[in-house]
Amino acid sequence: MIAQSIPDFIRTLTALSGILEKGAASAQARKIDSLVLTSARLAPDMFALSKQVQIACDVAKLGFARLSGIDAPKFADTETTFEELQARIGKTIDFLHTVTAESLAGVEDNVVSFPAGPERVLKLKGRDFLYQWMLPNLYFHTVTAYNILRHNGVDVGKMDYLKGADLLS
Repeated sequence: MIAQSIPDFIRTLTALSGILEKGAASAQARKIDSLVLTSARLAPDMFALSKQVQIACDVAKLGFARLSGIDAPKFADTETTFEELQARIGKTIDFLHTVTAESLAGVEDNVVSFPAGPERVLKLKGRDFLYQWMLPNLYFHTVTAYNILRHNGVDVGKMDYLKGADLLS
């Protein structure tokens, strides 16, 4: 069950990559410094676009590492350009391809402890960790990145967010 969710993480991160491609192209076409977009945020107390992408990647790599008991790759969290953010997404997807169904077998009821902020540790069963923490956080940070770019005039739409979904026509 949990291993079957990896393709959805890959699809969502791939859609995020496509959204960032449109952001980079928009900045270039409008002759805007791309750092204006990657440092943009929707509200003063929200994370900037670059941090939204970093967190989306972290949710995927750290989540599946915690579930499977394998080590996640470490990223410096210093990405500021579209190219650097794309590289982070690519490395995260590469990591997800290494997580095997066998390493996730039977983890549904295992307790996963994880930090939720600087002074808080939460514990959830593996199934709940995936469905109540990982997936909502992946979607939240991905759609927030989408919204930041959309708010800043990048021509993205819902189908960019849903890209790669197995939609029946």
